[in-house]
Amino acid sequence: MNLRSHNSVSLTALLGTPMTDPSGRLRGKLKDVAVATGTEAGKVAGLVLKTREGLQVVVATHVRETPAGTLELMEEAILSPLHGDENFLLLGQDLVDRQIIDIHGRKVVRVNDVDMEWIGVEGLRHLRVVSVETGMRGAIRRIFKGVIPRLSLESFSRRFNASGIPWEFVDVIEVDPARRVKLRIGHDRLAQMHPSDLAEILEDLAPAEREAVFQTLDEEVAAEALEEADPKLQKSLIESVDSERLADIVEEMDPGAAADLLGELTDEKSEAILEEMEPEERQEVEELLEFHEDSAAGRMTTEFVSVLYTATVSDAVERLRNFEGDPESVTEIYLLAESRELKGVVSLSKLVLAKPETRLAVLAEPQFVSCRADEHQKEVAELFDKYNLHSLPVVDSTGRLVGAVLAEHVIAFLRDQQ
Repeated sequence: MNLRSHNSVSLTALLGTPMTDPSGRLRGKLKDVAVATGTEAGKVAGLVLKTREGLQVVVATHVRETPAGTLELMEEAILSPLHGDENFLLLGQDLVDRQIIDIHGRKVVRVNDVDMEWIGVEGLRHLRVVSVETGMRGAIRRIFKGVIPRLSLESFSRRFNASGIPWEFVDVIEVDPARRVKLRIGHDRLAQMHPSDLAEILEDLAPAEREAVFQTLDEEVAAEALEEADPKLQKSLIESVDSERLADIVEEMDPGAAADLLGELTDEKSEAILEEMEPEERQEVEELLEFHEDSAAGRMTTEFVSVLYTATVSDAVERLRNFEGDPESVTEIYLLAESRELKGVVSLSKLVLAKPETRLAVLAEPQFVSCRADEHQKEVAELFDKYNLHSLPVVDSTGRLVGAVLAEHVIAFLRDQQ
């Protein structure tokens, strides 16, 4: 036996191939290719035949390719009825024409074909899935199948650039009884994505796939994605989530964003979520829900870093280390009196350059801009534009600090106005 080189073949070209038994009698035609899931994900587990007795499946290692390009059952091959609830993925039925996530391209793509290859030695070769084809090459194969001879079509399709995702990056793991593909997107991969990219991906997915992917996210990643999603997408994402899990997600959100989300829900749904939240987080969100959504308080976050006016740089650094909010949102340190009245603002850049023992009052801006909680969001946007602000402290009627409006909140408001 001579070792043959790898021989690529597309799913489109392979489907419909006649399969005979060792005596040459036709047993059926290839209907689909079954791929293992779980720990053996991607391995071709079986071949599905359309026979006179209906759909039957045979173990892939009990089938060989003939020199004529057909398929032949080996002596030990056994055909079993296909029940439809087997724990494997059917490439043609469950993957082709489905939407999947290209993690590296940070986009949603549609599968047009699947590229495989025969590997091994003559007479003992077996199929392996290589990649999914998402570009024109796969589309051309399917459009012209049956119109152009197989070999000519394969040659013609290669005039188009391949646009595929290696199988190891597809992460398809299981199919439920309804034959819907579920995608496993590892937390480590999703955590590397910017929340805005993740929100766009979820928006581009079909509802069923969107639900399946969102359910795989842990609370922190789900919260970040929700914050970046528009209200319509937010509603779609949380429709299938129970109140207990949704409460865990909302607790991870910026309080202002959480209040905006709950404000869009029915009172019954909102109350159910609040009841499941921890007391401290629930109180923060409930306080924000009392403000009008068009006001500064309706746009602000209650997660900010503040210290007493008498504090030092060292004190502020320690407070930053213990800050439980998003550290990237912090651009200023707020200086407060004992009564929580706002007395000064120190930029983070000044803090970094100062010595640990320096009093923050010395570094404070001689003048700072703030706004009242009931200030309309249009006036808030004008303040950002006029003073080139990164954030804006929000105070109540007595001058006590209650929150901060961030530049991203203003950008979101301006985007809504377009």
